[in-house]
Amino acid sequence: MNETNHGETSELNNQILEFCRHIAGQSKIAAIALVDTYTVKTPSERTTQEVIMVLHNFQPRLMRYVKAVNNKTIFVFAVDQWIFERDVDRGFLGEAIASKLIFPYLALYGDVYLGEKEVELKKRLILELIENLVVNFPELAHRMQILPQYFMCEVFSNRIRVFPLIAYDVTNLTSYLVKNEEQSLKIYNQALKQLEAEEKISITNGHITISKKFIEQCQNPRLKLINLSKNMPRTLFTSIFGVLPQLMNVVSQNTEVFLKTQKISWTRQPSLTRRFIDPQKYVFFQTSEGLTSLSDKVDIKAFAQKMLLKGQNLNIEIEPAGGMLNDVYVIKTSGGGEETKVIAKRFKDWSGFKWFPLTVWSFGARSFAVSGQARLSKECAISEFLLSEGFNVPKILHVSNAERIVFMEFIEGENLSEAIKRVASSIDATYIEKVLGEVGRVGEIFAHVHARDVSLGDTKPDNILIKQDGSIFLIDFEQAAKEGDEAWDIAVFLYYCGHYLQPFSSAKAEAVTKAFIEGYLMGGGNAVNVKKAGTPKYTRVFSIFTLPPTIRVISDICKKTGHLEEKTHG
Repeated sequence: MNETNHGETSELNNQILEFCRHIAGQSKIAAIALVDTYTVKTPSERTTQEVIMVLHNFQPRLMRYVKAVNNKTIFVFAVDQWIFERDVDRGFLGEAIASKLIFPYLALYGDVYLGEKEVELKKRLILELIENLVVNFPELAHRMQILPQYFMCEVFSNRIRVFPLIAYDVTNLTSYLVKNEEQSLKIYNQALKQLEAEEKISITNGHITISKKFIEQCQNPRLKLINLSKNMPRTLFTSIFGVLPQLMNVVSQNTEVFLKTQKISWTRQPSLTRRFIDPQKYVFFQTSEGLTSLSDKVDIKAFAQKMLLKGQNLNIEIEPAGGMLNDVYVIKTSGGGEETKVIAKRFKDWSGFKWFPLTVWSFGARSFAVSGQARLSKECAISEFLLSEGFNVPKILHVSNAERIVFMEFIEGENLSEAIKRVASSIDATYIEKVLGEVGRVGEIFAHVHARDVSLGDTKPDNILIKQDGSIFLIDFEQAAKEGDEAWDIAVFLYYCGHYLQPFSSAKAEAVTKAFIEGYLMGGGNAVNVKKAGTPKYTRVFSIFTLPPTIRVISDICKKTGHLEEKTHG
């Protein structure tokens, strides 16, 4: 800034201070700040200046003042200190005033006070954003690695959505943040340090992870209700009626003047957030190939070219591999005598007719994750967890959250349902014994999974692959959950086996059921889960496609699990 501009700015600031003191009268001033200072224009070039003044015991509570100074229009928003602080710590006025501390500002008076309130405000907003991440990505939350830039950009994005007029200044705001990132993150980092001291988060190598304890708090409905009641005490509702009319007057008058002083083409509506920085590019989660951003938009073709071909001259084929509720593809690359296969799974939202039969079918016994986003999160989180615990599951190679696609290792093997179907008609005792042995091992694996407080959700024999070397792989975790219904896992597996065995003799259904239960108990599984699987809550769900005699056989064996348990441990 040259000396002339500096002199003009200093003179303007002095006139603003003088005007503010005149407005304050006998009221004590807590702070004065020039707000929205991120524009590329210098103070001397601006036609308008906005000022926030915080006053102690300001009786009008909230008032707007306007003054013309050297061909400039000065807007002063005078607000009572109690009102201002309530807007900071709980959004008393929907942050209509406090949000001025979110954007760059220049403190003319009370810089220490404003700095403290800015930390307090941004700390609360960070907590709200973390809570949103936990709610939207419950299974992924504990595996997320977040950069501080996420909170800054997401806070701004939310304001752009709520206040469309800000969208017209997105270019200036983006430019300011890019040029002044370190300074812009300073207060966010202070707030994050406080949250780390409170053990809500941890910070390692600049990446933020959410603590297990805080995730549990966010998922507790009772605590949510308590927090809501704390944030909206009765006194706020009694006080707001004295402030709201003036607030609306301030906002409406400011908007009217703004529209008169700015050249806006309302025939072309801007895309409110498209031109702004995507906050989700600063949120990552781990895959076997490294960290993946939530904003990743790689589609199937791009993945094949970028991740598989890697500039090599190879043949590539993309083939549909079935899937009613999701789109599943096998991506094949071949050349030089080698072939690589990858599974691509696109998670569609379940709605309308596709979702209704599932609701009716499982009503009262099981609820399903419906949205594509929720199911993708479960698939990734549970798969990575089981892999880290030593279970055989396909490695996740890449995730495109924006496209709702997960790319994973292709496992060569036969699903167990095919073997069960052959058992139904087989008279080969050796083969039947082999399959029963595999079923017992599956039961043991389920017990080990349940010991980690994980329920798999969709445990049909179709989702169990047997490789040529005899190793057993679990697949499909989009309905899996921590601390879910373990009895459901047992019921799904056994009653689906019953479906594949019918209409032949019930003796084979009995043999498969006993083999599974003995393996489950051998692996340390809870006998209570097996007994529950035999109750009407579960049997009625599967009676649609498994014959009653078969269901009865399986159910009776489940309910007599105590005897099997004695036999197993005897």
